[in-house]
Amino acid sequence: MSLFAIGDLHLSLGGNKPMDVFPGWENYVELLQERWNRIVTPRDTVVVVGDISWAMNLEDCGEDFSFIHRLNGTKILMKGNHDFWFTTKTKVEQYLEQMGFDSIKILFNNSYPYGDYVLCGTRGWINEQGEAVDKKVLNREAGRLRRSLEDGKKSGKEPIAFLHYPPIYGSSECWEILEVLLQYQVRRCYYGHIHGKSAEYAINGDRKGIQFRLVSCDQVDFTPVKVL
Repeated sequence: MSLFAIGDLHLSLGGNKPMDVFPGWENYVELLQERWNRIVTPRDTVVVVGDISWAMNLEDCGEDFSFIHRLNGTKILMKGNHDFWFTTKTKVEQYLEQMGFDSIKILFNNSYPYGDYVLCGTRGWINEQGEAVDKKVLNREAGRLRRSLEDGKKSGKEPIAFLHYPPIYGSSECWEILEVLLQYQVRRCYYGHIHGKSAEYAINGDRKGIQFRLVSCDQVDFTPVKVL
């Protein structure tokens, strides 16, 4: 069994917002399916770090979730900033059960043991240049990350963190999120959200004793990145 991570699928199979209008995203659904199934086996697990579907409502996610369900492995999904279909964890899980998408799990205020490790995470937050810091949202996300890591701590296993937003971007740091990662001695963190030329300032490597890795679809050639 192996563990992988990837982010920002941006699916719109039942809608009208395809990503292949952007450079580098041509035929991305076909590429994603082929490359995912080439390296991921049915016994493996893939954490998808947010921005999964462009659907605005859960009821409109059917084709996108059906596509994900048919991909190899167990899929653990997280909320991204564009996942407006995500209402509550309970409602999403009820929908998945109703639709028979039993290969899909949700990471939200919880954790999942995996071998000698435990998988934790949340959407996170980023302070956009020129915009006021939304302290309410930031503190909420820091709290969700703390709850996830606290839940994982019960297992006694080493945590691996997954975020949608990067806690470090260029010279900017989201200290409220970093503080939680450091407190729980997280040594590896995988994140998404960053695309195109913006990836020039993304962190791939060690910062503050944590190994960071950007796994947005277009930055990993639409191929899940092996974690374990």
